[in-house]
Amino acid sequence: MENKTCSFCGRKIEPGTGKMFVKRDGTIYFYCSSKCEKNHALKRIPRKVRWTEAWRARK
Repeated sequence: MENKTCSFCGRKIEPGTGKMFVKRDGTIYFYCSSKCEKNHALKRIPRKVRWTEAWRARK
């Protein structure tokens, strides 16, 4: 089994959990929760959201 990482927050997704979204152009997004999915749909930048791994990595 392969562990995926969330496309928004960067956390690891355990097998059998999360959601996969495929755009018409073939781009695949993996989400660990609906919170990440909704924030990505609102076009928020993960570097500016405090609870994401990308925000922690910029420090």
